[in-house]
Amino acid sequence: MVKPTIKVTGNARQERGLQTPWDHRYAHRTKQMTSSAVRELLKFTEQPEVISFAGGMPAPDLFPIEEFAEACQKVLHEHGAQALQYGITEGYTPLREQISRHTARYGISINPDNVLITTGSQQALDLIGKIFINRGDRILVESPTYLGALQAWNAYGAEYITVPLDENGMDTDALEEALRYGPKFIYVLPNFQNPTGVTLSMERRYKLVELADRYGVPIIEDDPYGQLRYDGEHLPSIVAIDHQYRENHDHCYRGNVIYLSTFSKILAPGLRLAWVVAPHEVIRKMVEAKQGEDLNTSTFNQLVAHEVSKGGFLDEHIKLIRKVYRERRDAMLAAMDRYFPPEVDWTHPDGGLFLWATLPEYLTSKDVLEEALKQKVAFVTSEPFYPDGSGHRSMRLNFSYSMPDKINEGIHRLGSVIKAKAEEKKKEL
Repeated sequence: MVKPTIKVTGNARQERGLQTPWDHRYAHRTKQMTSSAVRELLKFTEQPEVISFAGGMPAPDLFPIEEFAEACQKVLHEHGAQALQYGITEGYTPLREQISRHTARYGISINPDNVLITTGSQQALDLIGKIFINRGDRILVESPTYLGALQAWNAYGAEYITVPLDENGMDTDALEEALRYGPKFIYVLPNFQNPTGVTLSMERRYKLVELADRYGVPIIEDDPYGQLRYDGEHLPSIVAIDHQYRENHDHCYRGNVIYLSTFSKILAPGLRLAWVVAPHEVIRKMVEAKQGEDLNTSTFNQLVAHEVSKGGFLDEHIKLIRKVYRERRDAMLAAMDRYFPPEVDWTHPDGGLFLWATLPEYLTSKDVLEEALKQKVAFVTSEPFYPDGSGHRSMRLNFSYSMPDKINEGIHRLGSVIKAKAEEKKKEL
């Protein structure tokens, strides 16, 4: 009797831990790649009954759809052939000029040669990894830090030196000791940091620039939320402080900082448009790397963004975003005061999209998330934001995406889950 042949293919092989025919063909760097914890959760949060605090999602009800429709029509009517054609790698020149003028309002003089348009900030982070990071290079980061940066740089074999955070941002008293380990660069999110929502104080900004200069270590300043301040006074960017520190008086930035920002949080993330400000020689090297990735960022999207942003519209739109997001932040803070047990602590951000809640020592955010998903509410656990996978007790909560009534209901559900889990753990102890 001939025994039947059973073939295990595709996902079934992976689930049983068996190799597929492709496994030995992947580059070694893929071993450092992991799936984004946020992207995986977003698949779940597409269900309409789920209240999501997981993604860094702008409010879709604030997207300027009519203005985009008008801009698309105008761009196609007046510049259609150019908009649908390849463009230069550096980016659409009028858009780079517009960014240069906008940047000058914040105390730094640059010209378009200091600006590169990228396909989202994530591409900018990848390009930085591509041109700077050799396997084993040490990168100095806040702990916790933005998981997208870790995901981008892990593929290049980066190792990490961490500096802790407190309510005033990166602890610069611990920075000098960390700099003695020879990092390739410092990565910092000074404004309403992702994931914690804290802001680097003025005193620490100056100390960061001074120490980085003393040790000859460049700074990568990631600033997607800088224009989304709801309380307090605007603080100068790291790149502006560095510009002043070096007393540059011309219109070509030559400093120690690479600055990243994006249209995703102030217009629409679907554009996939961001920009880099850096010394010209760095921009030139990033251009070479970008040519190997996508030749150029969508020409059409750049022309549309430029058209929408003209005439003062963007400034007025940002005012609206600030108003709405302030209301949603306040709704979340009030709901947490109402529904969370007193053992839970959380940050009180002055802007941005996130706050950071920390559970008592006997609870982990993974335990809470498992039950919270059953109650149709989602957040991101803390482990992915730590290079060493530590930090098991915190949760990143996004307040920009949901309406205040949904925020209140979601925090109510989450508070009930935390209380129930806390009672379970207390009985076990």
